[in-house]
Amino acid sequence: MASPPANAPDELLSRYRIARAQQALFDVPGAGYDEFVDAAGRVRPAWRELAEWVGRLGGRGLDALRSMVRELVDNDGITYTRPDRPHEPGPWHLDPLPLVLSAADWETLETGLLQRSRLLDAVLTDLYGPRETLTSGLLPAQLVFAHPGYLRAAHGITVPGRHQLFLHGCDVSRGADGGFLVHADWTQAPSGAGYALADRRVVAHANPDLYQRIGPRPVSLWAQALRLALIDAAPVSAEEPVVVVLSPGSQSETFFDQAHLAGVLGFPLVESTDLVVQDGRLWMRSMGTLQPVDVVLRRVDADYADPLDLRQDSRLGVAGLVEVLRRGAVTVVNTLGSGVLESPGLQRFLPELCERMLGESPLLASPPMYWGGIDTERSHLLARLSSLLIRSVTGGETIVGAELSASRRAELAARIEAEPWRWVGQELPQFSCAPTAFAPGGLSSAPVVMRLFTVAQRDGYAPMVGGLGGLLAPGAAGYPLKTLAAKDVWVRTAARATAEAATAAPRLPAVTPSATREVSSPRVLSEQFWIGRYAERAEGAARLLTVTRERYDEYHREPGDRADLPGSAVVPVLLRALTRITGTDGGDVDDTALVAAAPDMLWSLTTDRRRPGSLAQSVEGLGLALRAVRDQMSNDTWMVITGVERALQHAGDAPTVAALALPTHLVLAGMLALAGVADESLVRDIGWTMMDIGRRIERGLALTTLLDSTLTADRGPAEPAVIEAVLVACESSVTYRRRNPGTTSVAAVAELLLFDADNPRSLAFTLERLRADLRALPGATGSSRAERLVDDLATRLRRTAPAALAEVGADGRRPALADLMTTANAALRDLAAVITTTHLTLPGEIQPLWGPEERRVVR
Repeated sequence: MASPPANAPDELLSRYRIARAQQALFDVPGAGYDEFVDAAGRVRPAWRELAEWVGRLGGRGLDALRSMVRELVDNDGITYTRPDRPHEPGPWHLDPLPLVLSAADWETLETGLLQRSRLLDAVLTDLYGPRETLTSGLLPAQLVFAHPGYLRAAHGITVPGRHQLFLHGCDVSRGADGGFLVHADWTQAPSGAGYALADRRVVAHANPDLYQRIGPRPVSLWAQALRLALIDAAPVSAEEPVVVVLSPGSQSETFFDQAHLAGVLGFPLVESTDLVVQDGRLWMRSMGTLQPVDVVLRRVDADYADPLDLRQDSRLGVAGLVEVLRRGAVTVVNTLGSGVLESPGLQRFLPELCERMLGESPLLASPPMYWGGIDTERSHLLARLSSLLIRSVTGGETIVGAELSASRRAELAARIEAEPWRWVGQELPQFSCAPTAFAPGGLSSAPVVMRLFTVAQRDGYAPMVGGLGGLLAPGAAGYPLKTLAAKDVWVRTAARATAEAATAAPRLPAVTPSATREVSSPRVLSEQFWIGRYAERAEGAARLLTVTRERYDEYHREPGDRADLPGSAVVPVLLRALTRITGTDGGDVDDTALVAAAPDMLWSLTTDRRRPGSLAQSVEGLGLALRAVRDQMSNDTWMVITGVERALQHAGDAPTVAALALPTHLVLAGMLALAGVADESLVRDIGWTMMDIGRRIERGLALTTLLDSTLTADRGPAEPAVIEAVLVACESSVTYRRRNPGTTSVAAVAELLLFDADNPRSLAFTLERLRADLRALPGATGSSRAERLVDDLATRLRRTAPAALAEVGADGRRPALADLMTTANAALRDLAAVITTTHLTLPGEIQPLWGPEERRVVR
């Protein structure tokens, strides 16, 4: 391959220069160092392959690349949940172009980052140990004790090994002179590593040629180092450590980050209700049994980790966890109380601490900071309020001085003068800019920031070679590091041949982790049970909506309304069946009024997620349940469910029957694909069994309700059309026609849909699968309440003759069929209730943070 030109195409550079010039107009804090071109306007060496590649793509190619990245993000199910909309995981925004770092730049960053991790580790060890930094006066005590991250209950608790700081996140940018600056340290429960790993997968897949040409150093080795470090962090008494990742729950902002990281590590993602403290140990619930836990990777803020010793109002932690930590029976990382290292007041003193504790000068600088507790610095702080970032050492949002009105600035000055030790001022951060294709219109420029990560090892810290980059918001919003989109960080190697050698392989731990075959707590099993129910509910609703829409089009679509034909009566029959199956009240209206309202009704039952029982609501519930146990599901699951969600979101705004054909078809196709993933890609463990139980119960409920709504009354001339519609809705019309050529009868329908044990859509087949699934549950005896319910219903079915179900009484109804359907439906509902009570209910008075009425749609 020919060497790339030293300069990008003129058009490319012209567009980029225009974007750079516009940044000054919009007050973008990134007009200093340019990552892409040097002062002479030449593309920097690290970026030359990217410049040539983007030049070949052009504007249209970049637009196509942006669409591809967006689709890949959706297919991988990468989401971010806004705090104000916890029920609706939003899209994760990702720039298609990476942020490229030269090998020399990374060497500088890595050295400084590792030094900073060592420094913070030394400070953390001292603050919860001898406290020499406080007693010597090197660090003002109020900056530590007043910060919400400091926990007195954590004093004396230590992490096994040499390092007390296990995981470190660090926000870094580049100053106007090209040097790197640290803006924040994240030590409480650092987020973003999972996003960084997911972003690399997406950007590499979207840009395979560029990825191959640049050959960035891998980020996956860091995940391996993290996994081994977690195993190594187990208490010395643990022979086969069990490691879990503790999450606040599926509605936390960065739940995807937590779940994806847990999946990459191969450790269970758990919530507080999955854990319990007994006999001085931490245990994980598993189908009525308890499994000991040795290491917890904590993503819950420390003060919420134990409602007994810490915040009493917490529903995210485990009562008694602090006491287990004191006994050394479990390791929690990051350790409780590590959040104190995030204090802006502490950051002000890090240069002095580095000199004193490490005997080294800081390799990574921070913007100049001024603490109100020092007279000279307080004067500077008050004099320059309008040009600084102001932070409270007791927590709270960052204040951008330039955004304050005169009255608010005066109010803030008064607060600082009243309690000067509470406040720290910082010079406005500097950011470099880099090329981006995130917005339409071709290549542009935006200020960037990076979050870098390290994890403790026996002999130091291992960095993620790369990290989570971000495009900063324009104007003053960028100063507190608010981002518009993520950006993958590519680190070049000095020589491609030494790429793998450049990152040392992690050292193996001294102990072997215990295999965790599955997480089968009541919470997880409940979600999997409802995955089965929602998936089957959505599939059945899509089929019935399709056949109803088709019959409406056949008989009532203008012009040429054919409502006078005998088969037209099938439409109101199906509409009433829809209202019963979805659990909505169709109202006491006659057939004419019901048919007249059909377009609005079909539209609502398809797209209105607020309508109980609608297709959209079932898909929403399925998505929530899947994401709640993301670490348990196949990766292919997200490609399916996101495609289904997009189909309903893009159904259109005009409530016309014709517009429903495509989204309904796509939902049905997605549900069939999801069933295939479940059958062919998921291990047949207890979770899969519970999912299948939910699926079979829902199928039985839908079938019995459909037959009760359509065939328990003699439909006269319309009966053949009703029977055909029922068979199509039950995916059994082909088999029926092959077995019963030229005839239609209720007895033949009953034979196929109720009694044929070889038909996967029949009630007999459903009961046999339920019997097998119930036998597979731990503790099955053959005579449990659930098993007896299934056996009794199967016995009732065996003792019924198909011909008897077709008999019509004097009132025009089929009493035997109606009675059987009512009995079967009630038995299946009882079965669902028994399973919920027996296997899916939390013990005692424990409740999840979000109850069912808050977590998801009505079930």
